[in-house]
Amino acid sequence: MERQRYKDRIKKLFRKTGALLLRPQLWIWLYPLLLIIPNIGLAITETYPVTIKIANLLLPLGLYLVITGLFHRTGTVILCFLPIAVLCAFQIVLLFLYGESIIAIDMFLNVVTTNAAEVAELLGNLVNAIITVVIIYLPPLVAAVMMLTRHKSADKAQRRPALIAGAALAAAGALLTTVAALTDSHARPARQIFPFNVICNIVSAAQRTAQSAGYHETSADFSYEVTPTHDPAEKEIYVFVVGETSRASEWSLFGYERPTTPRLDKKDGLVGFSRTLSEVNTTHKSVPMLLSNLDSHSFGDSVAVVRSIFSAFNDAGYDTHFISNQRRNGSYIDFYGQEARNCIFLTDSGAPRPDLDLTEEFNKAVRGSSANKIFVVLHTYGSHFEYNKRYPRDMAVFTPDNNSQAEKKNRPELVNAYDNTIHYTDSLLSSLITALDKTEARAALMYVSDHGEDIFDDERGRFLHASPVPTYQQLHVPMVLWMSKSLRATEPAKWQAAQANRDKDVSSSRSVFDTLMDLAGLRSRYVDSHGSLVSPSYTPLPHTYLNDYNESVPLGESGLREPDFVELHRRGFAL
Repeated sequence: MERQRYKDRIKKLFRKTGALLLRPQLWIWLYPLLLIIPNIGLAITETYPVTIKIANLLLPLGLYLVITGLFHRTGTVILCFLPIAVLCAFQIVLLFLYGESIIAIDMFLNVVTTNAAEVAELLGNLVNAIITVVIIYLPPLVAAVMMLTRHKSADKAQRRPALIAGAALAAAGALLTTVAALTDSHARPARQIFPFNVICNIVSAAQRTAQSAGYHETSADFSYEVTPTHDPAEKEIYVFVVGETSRASEWSLFGYERPTTPRLDKKDGLVGFSRTLSEVNTTHKSVPMLLSNLDSHSFGDSVAVVRSIFSAFNDAGYDTHFISNQRRNGSYIDFYGQEARNCIFLTDSGAPRPDLDLTEEFNKAVRGSSANKIFVVLHTYGSHFEYNKRYPRDMAVFTPDNNSQAEKKNRPELVNAYDNTIHYTDSLLSSLITALDKTEARAALMYVSDHGEDIFDDERGRFLHASPVPTYQQLHVPMVLWMSKSLRATEPAKWQAAQANRDKDVSSSRSVFDTLMDLAGLRSRYVDSHGSLVSPSYTPLPHTYLNDYNESVPLGESGLREPDFVELHRRGFAL
């Protein structure tokens, strides 16, 4: 009997709760509050002016209340708000992942340029964030459908208070926004008021996508106007290896306590440039800059106009090869790679393969070429998360490395797995250098990573890369240059210059193109000897960062925090 009464009370409670959740007047007030949860988070995490933070709460909340108060079919209003709810959910997940920042333009571009396997791996480690947004935003959608099917609506008397309150809040928010924009140089409402800023970012992302789609037409007339200076009969091979997500702090070559690069540490003819920073922390920007003469200053205006480094080497008569272990994604990386005379994507036959498979394709390219001049670019899969899937199990040096859940408590195992990826990269580069050595050609190999990675390194708890605000670990990248005996013998000044420049500050985007062109003796008005690491006239420039709006800004305006600058100073960077 007591058990039956308990069941009856539970049923009664459910009926009352269900009836409450189907009251339109509840959702008129509650749904706008749910939609400003991201605004509350951003008010806590961002360094906006106080007036903007307050406006970021009042203006959107007021507008949401006005809209829910205008229409009697509250269920329809909730469903029409679905795109905004999706942005809110995306923003909350982003705050879970990075702890700060709005949804950037680059993040929308990352969605369309990152392969599905990587996305699945990442989403699998954001379960808590995904569950949170589902709990917040799914019930209103269910309630909206049920209110519509049961023809429930709110009358004018129920909607009028929300309409009045919303208008007052929106007016106050608009006034604060105007005052901030007129009186505070740090106030940029179009970039700081959610969700208006994100909507603007979506428009910008669409514009950039359309711009990249027209690349072949906009770059058709571009030429590096190359003049070769070396003997055409002399055998030359130049190799550029694009690393992925590798951070310099994890290379024993640059002082890391673990032996992650044992082969390179002992390699004759190799120079490591210990103070190299990437100018951006996203692949879809960094790699095109590495494969052309672009840097943070010229990227925004010229990425759709200039052609790749393959175009320069093609014009000089080289047999050019692009061998990629990345998936095609319809970005500038693909377009640039396809400018090589020979273009191979290993992933066309399936999933990414172990990076050492690139060595086999490289050997085929070199052995199968009858040309005296060969230029090869290898695009690795590198150290992308999940780290323990980037190397064969029998090459796991640092263990345990099996736990790949993206949680701070798992950092020791995540670092073990990450360090194994660096050890595996060491094997790849060593095998390529050995293969080049056997050719007895004038040869050089250059390696640099596109960006680095966060692995819960400090109290901020940051993980992965491509965050709207970078960190030291995302920007400090490994760069190495190997020169063959014959090249060092015939170009001693270049070898001496490389050694002299090894401890100077380097921008990877600025130096790769100039260095490779200089090594190959290719003259062009686009080549700057001051950017070549094998030139005695190499001159470091102040470090810059390519922000989300394709603006080149000093590091001090990039979003780096005090812990980042402390680490940069500790590493000897001249800032």
